[in-house]
Amino acid sequence: MRPINPTASQNQLRVGARLRASRKAQGLTIAQLAQAAHVTTGFVSRVERDETSPSVSTLVSLCQVLSLPIGSLFEEITTDVVELALAPLINMGGRGATERLLTPRSQSGVQVLRSHLAPQSTGGDALYTINCAVEVVHVVAGTISMLFFDRKVDMKTGDTLTFSGREPHNWENTSTQEADVMWTIVPAAWSGSA
Repeated sequence: MRPINPTASQNQLRVGARLRASRKAQGLTIAQLAQAAHVTTGFVSRVERDETSPSVSTLVSLCQVLSLPIGSLFEEITTDVVELALAPLINMGGRGATERLLTPRSQSGVQVLRSHLAPQSTGGDALYTINCAVEVVHVVAGTISMLFFDRKVDMKTGDTLTFSGREPHNWENTSTQEADVMWTIVPAAWSGSA
């Protein structure tokens, strides 16, 4: 049997953008990261632009400073398309609502729902909360009212409302017209990280 000579992939592994995104998300400058990791600012800059590859020990140091799991640098980036007509139906407990989940169930960072609300539909009989830090409601078509303990917010096509999902709230479509609404929940209500 003839030996097989393996060769390295011609695709260079690019980790710079992920390191830069993590650094910026934490509000660190290149100089601060470089100082904490005991490397030069020029080196960090070249790594972030994928112009040089750090040694394993330097990469570990950079990740430790950023509290970034080193394995996350090598995870494959996935892109998921969810067609509205094929999106799974879910039940968030309202009456007169047809609701679809537009983000993959595996996505824990964000959850996007699309609701088709019949006339006189409602989120239920009482105010409720969602286990999330931020909830964003965008009216695609029609009108709805968002109900809170101390106020009512009337919304029309194109309006967007942002609030804490932990604030007791509810919704209703008291009009004679149907409404379409997008709900964005950050992080996903079932992620446990809110």
